[in-house]
Amino acid sequence: MPADLSNPEVAVPLSSDLDDENAIPYFLWDDPMPVSEVRRRLATASPQERDRLLGKILREARDPDVWRFTSPEEVAARFSSLSRQLGRRRAFWEFLLNRWHKEGLLEHRPA
Repeated sequence: MPADLSNPEVAVPLSSDLDDENAIPYFLWDDPMPVSEVRRRLATASPQERDRLLGKILREARDPDVWRFTSPEEVAARFSSLSRQLGRRRAFWEFLLNRWHKEGLLEHRPA
């Protein structure tokens, strides 16, 4: 049964089961929405909203879980607009993407 997201006074059950389209991902604790809604927004949102949501995922999700919603190529291509959303995780992502580029795993250097 989907969680009732309309009442902010009620705790929303968070989940690490990202295969469940109705689950609320653990990394959206402050902006609860089901996995299906995350995917829909990433596919249809304005570039600014997409960057905000991708930034939140990159900042809050465990590294392996990030790739369930985006690709290294997309993150590298959008890095200049995403980087301001990353907070303390910016240096990690910058290092990782640059290393992957150096190792030949990413065609383009993070933009």
